[in-house]
Amino acid sequence: MAASVFDSPLYAQLFPTGDAGRLFSDTAAIRAMLLVEGALAKVQGGLGVIPEISAAAIHRASLEIQVDPGAIAKATGENGVSVPGLLAQFRAEMQAPEFAQHVHWGATSQDIIDTALMLRLRQALGLAEADLRTIIASLAAAAEDHKTLPLPARTYGQHATPTSWGAVLAEWAMPLIDALEELETLRATSLFVSLSGAAGTGSALGPKAAETRAELAKALGLNDPKRSWHVDRTPILRIADWQGRVMAALSHIGQSVIGLTMTGIEEIALGASGASSTMPQKQNPVGPSAIIALGHQFTGQRATLQAAAAHQHQRDGGAWFAEWMAVPQLALCLAAALHHSKTLVAGVTPHPVQMHHALTASLGLIHAEALSFALAETMSRPEAQKVTKQLCRDAQEKQVPLADLARADYPDLPEGLFEPMHQMGHAAKDAETFIARAHAL
Repeated sequence: MAASVFDSPLYAQLFPTGDAGRLFSDTAAIRAMLLVEGALAKVQGGLGVIPEISAAAIHRASLEIQVDPGAIAKATGENGVSVPGLLAQFRAEMQAPEFAQHVHWGATSQDIIDTALMLRLRQALGLAEADLRTIIASLAAAAEDHKTLPLPARTYGQHATPTSWGAVLAEWAMPLIDALEELETLRATSLFVSLSGAAGTGSALGPKAAETRAELAKALGLNDPKRSWHVDRTPILRIADWQGRVMAALSHIGQSVIGLTMTGIEEIALGASGASSTMPQKQNPVGPSAIIALGHQFTGQRATLQAAAAHQHQRDGGAWFAEWMAVPQLALCLAAALHHSKTLVAGVTPHPVQMHHALTASLGLIHAEALSFALAETMSRPEAQKVTKQLCRDAQEKQVPLADLARADYPDLPEGLFEPMHQMGHAAKDAETFIARAHAL
């Protein structure tokens, strides 16, 4: 297989990245760096830092000139960064040395690379936002239809108490809504321009260094950090943290879906499933499995990014290079997981008969907690729990429903005590709260 599934024609449909995949290519990286160089020149021309005629020529050339990644590979290998080779190629292509001499005035390679990365991460966040809105809308529509459809809640893989399918969908979606609502703040605190010069002091940028940085941020639609962040990788970490929380929420959906489609449970059906090469009866949950795999990959790369955030002094090649390896993988893992999640939540269908069977087939033991609290109305709580545990053991040994045994001994128990619809707590309300938040987006 290919070194990365995201670059593999064989696995392109199993781990599809959509438009996000095009953001993390060599061509996209070069295009973004040229946009930064062009915008920098235009801003510096407007401020009188470089001749305005040179600025106009550089800006125009940055939009027109194409640089082949392969043509600057040797220089990148020698220099450790792509910018020196890119600048040499760009200046040569301009064929106007009197103007080209002002390209990259006072900046350093990290300024250009980090700012170009932020341009691409901005687009990646926008794509993620669109996918999240689609996923949330699908979950809200399903929750509206199934606010009160009862099924067993599960803890440690075992039946706990009744809940509703609408509440389960709300549980899946609420972290995604939280993430959407945090995006504006994330963009403001993380999508930073970088313009600090060789050692983060802006010494070669002249007396208008701060003004130039602010104007560059405005020109590129980024934010001015008002400082150097060459070795403070907090902006990158904040974006990765946001991505990680979304990934965790999607992985939870994937894990839950696989559990609910297991043989013997089968309380939901998937809109799409995969076939086995040898077992004709199989309908494998491919999409959820891919989401979980992507979550595992994300976690490993997130650890790499965290380690790479510890830089030495004012520039650290090793730490910075490691970041380059991790950031695209994080963005593409999330993009592929979002793609699968859109398909998954749009196609999931509950099986009410199976859900009802699960609630009744276990001798009604799912109502043990409700019974213990009902008994606690007439005896101490510890005594009520002791009695309930004994009744549960008796039900299992005699294969008699818990309700029959409990009512035989305690005929005054409340009506509806052993009916799932009456034991779902605020599950339906949780679904309604989610639906209202989704509609308000």
